[in-house]
Amino acid sequence: MTNWLFLIFGGLFAGFMAGFLGVGGGTVLVPMQIALGYAPVQAVATSSLAIVITATSGTIQNWRMGFINFQRVILLGLPAVFTTQIGVYLANIFSSKVLLITFGLLLLLNILLVAWRKRLILTETDAYNQQPTVDPNIARIITGGAAGILAGLFGVGGGIIMVPLQMVLLKEPIKVAIQTSLGVIVIISISASVGHALRGNILFAEGLILGFGGLLGAQVSTRFLPKLPDKTVSITFRILLAILSAYMFWKAWHS
Repeated sequence: MTNWLFLIFGGLFAGFMAGFLGVGGGTVLVPMQIALGYAPVQAVATSSLAIVITATSGTIQNWRMGFINFQRVILLGLPAVFTTQIGVYLANIFSSKVLLITFGLLLLLNILLVAWRKRLILTETDAYNQQPTVDPNIARIITGGAAGILAGLFGVGGGIIMVPLQMVLLKEPIKVAIQTSLGVIVIISISASVGHALRGNILFAEGLILGFGGLLGAQVSTRFLPKLPDKTVSITFRILLAILSAYMFWKAWHS
């Protein structure tokens, strides 16, 4: 019963942090499940199921507002479907210690990727006057493929790598990149969930609780986010990722 209460509040907290800091739910969901005693591969797999719920909700909202270009979503999602299964395979052959260490490194990488995205936003006006330097089809394979591997291996959506790559390789504006990546995350998380389910890794009840909790938490936090200074959000984000990364390394050391 205690675990269920932690899952309910954990899902709300993950959704709140996702909306408040702009981080993917998996970034919080996976460490939280590990803290509750779940195996790393179960945490990764169950996080994928939760992300299906939250990403689908956001995508439906974008679609109703006319912000989704399904052609863009499908072209990025197709390579991701296949590479996600590579990530799922790796998650199943890695030891718990390796999975914990690599997840900790991913959290540190997130700090750098967000800083990179901010720099791209500052220079985006000049960037979109240029033609893509990489063939668009190759760019989509690289972008979707990278996101798919991360999603299958770590139980994250993959948007943290997709958005900057869309901006750099496809010359998409930040808003278009975010809206498109959310739609792609639906495809990726479904693919990851299927792959992990076939291997018996997903805890379905826990995943549904976390998903709907995250959905509610994100709705609350997005109403507070516009009122907060950017510097406060940025510092909080870095502190959270640093703490979670240190925790994953600590768990790996003691595993």
